[in-house]
Amino acid sequence: MAELGIREELKSGTPSRKFTTSLDDCAFVSPSNDDQQLLAVPFCGSIRDGMRPGKKITIMGIVDSEPDSFDISLTCGCGDVALGLSVTFGDRQFLRNAYVSGSWGEEESAISFFPFISDQPFRIEIHCEHQRFRILVDGQPLFDFYHRVRPLEAIDTIQISGSLIITKLN
Repeated sequence: MAELGIREELKSGTPSRKFTTSLDDCAFVSPSNDDQQLLAVPFCGSIRDGMRPGKKITIMGIVDSEPDSFDISLTCGCGDVALGLSVTFGDRQFLRNAYVSGSWGEEESAISFFPFISDQPFRIEIHCEHQRFRILVDGQPLFDFYHRVRPLEAIDTIQISGSLIITKLN
């Protein structure tokens, strides 16, 4: 499991993007071993030792009762976005993209089903493999996202914002 720590500073200048994340007032919280503790949203935390093949991040939460969207980003500090996930409820999309060297790549949107329901819990797993991230929701594989940022160890920050409550983060 990914070990998350406190992110001591968030540099200004988050890339302008289609995703709706706003982390200007990011709450800096360190996950507790207490499974019931709710983590403040927006959340910004460090991924200890960065990503590497075999590492997994698990995000458990509850969708708000009247959700608009939520975003999850794995970033290199506050620069490149190695994996930007954006869930939008109005059009039932789960978008993903990467921001590398000052520009966004081609956005991916194809999914076989939309896994999120208002007021319901969910579990997102982000598995880092040699060539890609594999994303599972509630134990079901949903899509793969091939790495656009190297080295993987540079991916050291997770940011979460939007219409959700985080209940556990590993």
